[in-house]
Amino acid sequence: MLNFTHNISTVIYFGRGQAAAIGPELRKRAKKILIVTGSGSVKRNGVFDDVIKEVKGSKTPFIEFSGIKPNPRLKSVHKGIEICKKEKLDFVLAVGGGSVIDASKAIAAGTKYKGDVWDFFTKGIKPVEALPVGTVLTLAATGSEMNGNTVITREDAGRKLAFGSPVIRPVFSILDPRYTYTVNKYHTAAGVVDIMTHIFEQYFSRTEAADVQDRMAEGLLRVCIKYGPVVCENPRSYNARANILWAGSLALNDLIGEGKEEDWASHAIEHELSAVYDISHGAGLSIIVPNWMRYVLSEKTVNKFIDYGINVWGLEKNMDKMKIAREAINKTRAFFNLLGMPSSLSDVNIGVEHFKKMADSAVRDWPRVGHFKNLLAKDIVEILKTSI
Repeated sequence: MLNFTHNISTVIYFGRGQAAAIGPELRKRAKKILIVTGSGSVKRNGVFDDVIKEVKGSKTPFIEFSGIKPNPRLKSVHKGIEICKKEKLDFVLAVGGGSVIDASKAIAAGTKYKGDVWDFFTKGIKPVEALPVGTVLTLAATGSEMNGNTVITREDAGRKLAFGSPVIRPVFSILDPRYTYTVNKYHTAAGVVDIMTHIFEQYFSRTEAADVQDRMAEGLLRVCIKYGPVVCENPRSYNARANILWAGSLALNDLIGEGKEEDWASHAIEHELSAVYDISHGAGLSIIVPNWMRYVLSEKTVNKFIDYGINVWGLEKNMDKMKIAREAINKTRAFFNLLGMPSSLSDVNIGVEHFKKMADSAVRDWPRVGHFKNLLAKDIVEILKTSI
């Protein structure tokens, strides 16, 4: 296990009625806030009403900024920064899923920066400070409610990039499972795939003796396998929604990746897909991940797949080791199919036209594509070819 410093500072308010914590949090942290929302679903399902009731009760002035799209756009971030600076706002409250939260984090960092916020994504500059961010989560997927990461798309350049910093980690997050009840089956399933992939990116590692992290990761994967189909078929199951919601936060709040060399190749590849084709992140991962698994499986990596097959899928440990690994990968593919997620690029109308461009961009934009197995551009092209 590698050295690490662990500090998760986000206050989580989990469960029914926890929006009541918004008022006290704002009274001690904010004078005038920006409330960031998406395309309007939070207003149709009543979540926004709950939030505004608490904000008004706290007597905190606010300005609403709506219309954040999936794969949030840089131009929306620029607009939010402009509002914050003009109105002298000192807090950002994100009400929505990962895209809304990611946009809010970028707005918070950009408001305190004299240059262009895109510098954080392209020049290796780290923000020194940011406006504090609070979140009210409505979709279990990205884990953005409890981590210091943000992913933004610059449409005019066809680039989807990320940066991370402790200063953009939310100071508090409201996790009421009922706020995820109205998420449709497709996006619920995509969220489950995203959660599982976050776990895979940290689990499939060459770091030895990180047993604590690995056993937690396997437990979270089993939770997703148990409750993923339930939330898709019975969206108002409180316990199922609660388990998936909390698994999403724990999957990417640093806990299971501490002390490990992480991979992130599947995300590097999928970011290129969604940057060029604007598909759902979870759908892209559903296509890529099993094919990435098949591509990196070898005598050098097989032991991790054996752990995965036995400890997560319950495979017989006395089978041939390569058979265990391949069966575990097949079960992963079958599970994503069970959730109704796509299994090939042709399922989402993507052809071979941009494979080389996407592979070259991934190698350019990521310091290293993959640590479990380092991928070159030619490797990424091969994985994309097997995904047709």
